[in-house]
Amino acid sequence: MIARAILLVLVCLTPRLYAQDADALVRKVDDHYNHLTSLKARYTEHYAGMGMDKTESGTLVLKKPGRMRWSYDQPAGKVFVLDGKYAWSYTPGTDQAQRVSAKQLDDLRSPLRFLLGHTQLKKELDQLTVTPSGAGFQIAGVPKGMEQRVKLLTLGVAASGAIERMRIEEIDGAVTEFAFSEMQENVPVKNEDFVFTPPAGVSVVDGLPPI
Repeated sequence: MIARAILLVLVCLTPRLYAQDADALVRKVDDHYNHLTSLKARYTEHYAGMGMDKTESGTLVLKKPGRMRWSYDQPAGKVFVLDGKYAWSYTPGTDQAQRVSAKQLDDLRSPLRFLLGHTQLKKELDQLTVTPSGAGFQIAGVPKGMEQRVKLLTLGVAASGAIERMRIEEIDGAVTEFAFSEMQENVPVKNEDFVFTPPAGVSVVDGLPPI
């Protein structure tokens, strides 16, 4: 009887303890990024969908509040810049650069924007789950405001709370994965690094950035 009673107590407590552990892990990510002012990292981006399968890479720079720059070296010259007010996108070989208001941005890099403010993952993701993964853990959910496009966002997180991977599954079946390495936190970053100047002969049009 005593053993059965102990088992019953454990069964009742397990979901509660798991919820507490999950909350602690989510807060670890929040705390990690809320103490950052800037971040530099290398990234590899893989996209599969709509008949395409491509891998690109480059350097990511973030600065609070609201600034982000993705500088591609494969393909060389491709760039995506968020200057706090607008997002700019340009791919070499085209004669147009696209601009969209940051408030209307629906780009697949958008889920990382929560790192540029005061991070609260539980408010940024619906249907949030936390699961162990190797030495770290995974956080998954649906980014608020992107429900019509994104089926699931999964973050691969190190034990420290740093995000090392990001996987975005779209409603149409396309999948985009980002892997981050060589991360440098709270490094000097200039506001000028987030100014986009169109190359000579390139016009600016309003619209949504391409994938």
